Amino acid sequence: MQRLEHRPLGMTGLKVSALGLGAGPLGSAELEDRAVEALLLGALDAGVNLIDTAPSYGASEERIGRFLGARRGDVVLSTKCGYDVPGVEDWTPECITRGVDQALRRLRTDYLDVMHLHSCPEEVLRRAELVDALRRAVAQGKVRVAAYSGDNAALQVALSNGAFGCVQTSVNVFDQRALEVAVPRAVGMGVGVIAKRPLGNAAWRHDTRPQAHDVGQYWDRMRAMQVDLGGLEWDELALRFAAHAPGVSSCIVGTTQASRLRRNVDILSRGPLAESQVAGLRELFLRHDQGWDGVI
Repeated sequence: MQRLEHRPLGMTGLKVSALGLGAGPLGSAELEDRAVEALLLGALDAGVNLIDTAPSYGASEERIGRFLGARRGDVVLSTKCGYDVPGVEDWTPECITRGVDQALRRLRTDYLDVMHLHSCPEEVLRRAELVDALRRAVAQGKVRVAAYSGDNAALQVALSNGAFGCVQTSVNVFDQRALEVAVPRAVGMGVGVIAKRPLGNAAWRHDTRPQAHDVGQYWDRMRAMQVDLGGLEWDELALRFAAHAPGVSSCIVGTTQASRLRRNVDILSRGPLAESQVAGLRELFLRHDQGWDGVI
């Protein structure tokens, strides 16, 4: 298997693999522990050092902590907070503080590399006491980088805040809004950018419009854009577009299959798409854009 390029995550001092592992699927109760362990260790062996999880991903955090503890130094752990702390109201300073401690316990670590406020609306971001709670976790050494995960107006508020060293936002062939302003702005500020949904939820797998709102929106956009694949498979076109978009440090893809992980690593070893192909995809999005904001 090819190994991956590692890139600076803005000015955080961290270096992250161009491909990160989205660990949401690893929390499923239907997935055996041994399969999770094999995938996590296989990812590290392939050079994937960014592992992105969240408290809402079932047993994901706990499993990562259990299986990667011996290789903590090889991993950039990214998780999220603001909700899902038993007995505590969501989006309160106490929830942020306890959420950090909960993640430390589950992930079996003394520090978290990246901690995101997870897709909260802009009115939440404007509450200084919440951001201050995350700042305190950084000052205490529990978190290395305070971050925000989200899109659209809330993302702009997060960038204006000045508290975040990293943002995570939707970037894919069907979701290019962030590439117009937010990502260049982040780069200019030295803020790292992690691209989520780089495959556009693989909307191409569906013959009819999916009911899920996010996949359905991407399916509609795909149909409108009528992308010329140029002889590539959809996953290759999508992944190379997102991972090599200017300003993107890493893109996170969730999978439970070692074969899929190997394919993704191989795809990224082929480098960026041709400039003409990228320009064509950007033009297609702009031409068909009907208020296509980032999909939440």
